[in-house]
Order: sequence, then structure tokens, then C-alpha cells
Amino acid sequence: MEGLHMLTATVGINWGDEGKGRMVDLLSEDYDIVIRYQGGNNAGHTVVNAKGKFILNLLPSGILRDNVTNVMGPGMVIDLEHLAGEIRRLQEQGIVISPEHLKISSRAVICMPYHRLLDNLEEDRLQDAKFGSTRRGIGPVYGDKYMKKTLRMGDLLEMDETARRLPGLIEWKNLTVARGYGHTPVQPQDMLAWLEQYGGPLRPYICDTTAYLEQAVAAGKRLLFEAQLGALRDVDYGIIPYTSSSSTLAAYAPLGAGIPGRKLDFTLGILKAYSSCVGEGPFTVEMSGAEADALRQAGGEYGAATGRPRRVGAFDCVASRYGVLLQGADRLALTKLDVLSYMDRIPVCVAYEIDGRRVESFPMGAALQRAKPIYQYLPGFCQDISHCRRAEDLPAAALAYIRFIEKAVNCPIQYVSVGEHREDYLILS
Repeated sequence: MEGLHMLTATVGINWGDEGKGRMVDLLSEDYDIVIRYQGGNNAGHTVVNAKGKFILNLLPSGILRDNVTNVMGPGMVIDLEHLAGEIRRLQEQGIVISPEHLKISSRAVICMPYHRLLDNLEEDRLQDAKFGSTRRGIGPVYGDKYMKKTLRMGDLLEMDETARRLPGLIEWKNLTVARGYGHTPVQPQDMLAWLEQYGGPLRPYICDTTAYLEQAVAAGKRLLFEAQLGALRDVDYGIIPYTSSSSTLAAYAPLGAGIPGRKLDFTLGILKAYSSCVGEGPFTVEMSGAEADALRQAGGEYGAATGRPRRVGAFDCVASRYGVLLQGADRLALTKLDVLSYMDRIPVCVAYEIDGRRVESFPMGAALQRAKPIYQYLPGFCQDISHCRRAEDLPAAALAYIRFIEKAVNCPIQYVSVGEHREDYLILS
């Protein structure tokens, strides 16, 4: 790969589902360690390579390379049952996973079954006002983290002490589960059994990843930080309240990875050649009807974690420019350009109309809800581009589309994916 750096973050520019897993799988060939630094199993990365098609929710995308060490950082929240199942499925597909290959931070927080339960109870209570949660317990467990009422992966190594603490945590949680929502109380013995069943096999992977990564950096190892979701789902700067519950930004990468004293030297932002969105919340460029069906079908736009049909729309220059700013992106990777090959003309949202005014900066709150897209149409390229490996191989209209996006978001595009397989990409100068 060109432009190799020592501490690189790969992050989403938009609402998530931009193709980060595919890019991490590609880039990880030139890195020693891949680190997931935030989030849980509430989003997925789909990777297609010579070994097959893989859907990853918790494991870093570098797990598919035998010579790469993968780290799950302290900024993550980990559902033990889900992780155990994910490891089992990969092993059944021939992927080798060992304590040398995978290291889990002892400081990462455990997402318990009662976190999933609370997520479901609250979404059901909200009904039509729901936030669009994946119902996997992410909001409740991050809430408990900041209330300092959670278990961490390291607690699986001290089960006697964990068994002593657990009833108090459950008693506190039942104030909400039973007395708040009127649900059957959670039983401590059930939670302890769950921890033993799914946590026991994970104990060999748990370690002090801060010490490991600091030693790796000192030894000159190359680190690739992998984010979940995108800038617009960030808990501080995203489309509140329709966000995740963690920081999805590159600035959080060293902190969430466990080496807060280190600084990134490169950030690669990932965005699609069009827009897609899973879940609720404002999505100004959303298409509907046959137009949406055609784009969704062409792009295979169904959530990797949930299987839900993604909302789809035209490329959004306003939202993408904001995402590039938040992520501090040095370069961009544009994914799924090939999907647009069926379009005679390609719509691009170049501005919003809000209360009769043209707006080119990304709004928040109620103003974003009122925003309407202003489109410009670019010529389509109407041919298969999956064979293209150089800029000069692309149809003129496809290259013009790329250059238009670069200018619109104020950041150069370095990588362009032109097909679903690992080798289907080109590098621009």
C-alpha cells in the first residue's frame, strides 16, 4: 500500500455502513496490529475475500489475516455470548483464532443479558418515538459504564470476587427492570451461569492490552485502528438522539484502544459513492419507492448486524463535508462506485433548503428535520468498472464523479472500490 503510516485510523464519514471492514481487510496486509476501539455488536462489517464472505460484529476485520494481531480495546462493550458465537462461526469457516491472534482488553465492559433486555423494554415503550436501536443493549451498557456499575472482561479472571459483587449489581438493576418496567426480575444465579458459560472460554484472550500496545509501538509495530459506525452517529457530534452511545471519531482511537498518550499520524475516512442509513433519524437524501428499491438492490443494502433494509439515497455533500471535518480525515476511500453503473444520471445533494433558504453547512436538531435536498445531476458511466485498476481505466464520467466529490467535501480520495472482492479497487495519486 502507498503512504504507509505507523498509527492509522479508519473511520466512517457518514451514518455508518460505509465499507470500513472491507478497507481494514485490505489495508491490514501492511499492518501488524488491528484494533477495535469502541462500540459493540450493534453494527457489522461485511468482508469478501479469497477465504469467503464474513460478517463481523465484534472482532476486528484484521482477524481474517493469519499474520495480524487483533485487539479489542477498553472502549468496547462486549456481549460474551455474541463474541463466543462469532469466534465459533469463523473457526468453522477455517479462520484460526488463538490468544496470539486475538487479545481482549481486561478493561473492556461486558454487555450483560439484562442490558439487552432493557434496550428492548425501552424501545417497546417508546413505540413510534423509538430511536431505532439495534436492541443489543449498547445504550444501557454504556450508561452503566459511566455510572460505574458494570463488569469488565478482567472480572472473568476473578470469578470469586465477581460472584460476590454481582447480587448488588442485579439488585440495583432490578429497580429498573422490575419496578420500572414491571418485568420479571433478573436473577443473580442466571447471570453468574451466563458469565461462566460464555466468559470461561474467553479467559485465555484477556490481557493488559495497554502494556501490549505500548510495547508494540516502542518496537516500531504498525497499528491500524478500526472504528464502528460513522461520524454522524457520534454520541457528542452526531444526529442526537439517533446516535450510538460511544465516540465514533478518530480522535477517540488512541483512548479507546488503550494507549491514550499516543497520537495518530494518519486518518483514512470511508464513505460510499451514495448514501445509506440504518435506523431512525433525519436522512435528508432518503429515496423512496422504486428509486430506492433499485439502489438498495444494486448495492445489497441490508444491515450486516441486523439484516434490516438500509435506507438509501444520493451522495450527500453537506453531511459528508461535516463528517470529514469531524474525523479530521487526511485522505478518503470511496466505496461501491460500481453500484452506480446502472444510473443514466447520478443525483448528488449539493445543499439543503431549510425554511426557504439554501444551506451548505450541516444543521442540527429541528432544523435538520426540516431540511430538503437540493440536487445536481451528473452524467452516469453506465458500464461495468469492476476490472478497473488505474484511474485511466475508468470511464471519463466515473472519474469526473470522483473529482466532483473530492472538491465538494474538501478532501482528496486515495482509494476507490469498484467491486465487492478484496482486489477490486484502485489507488488515485
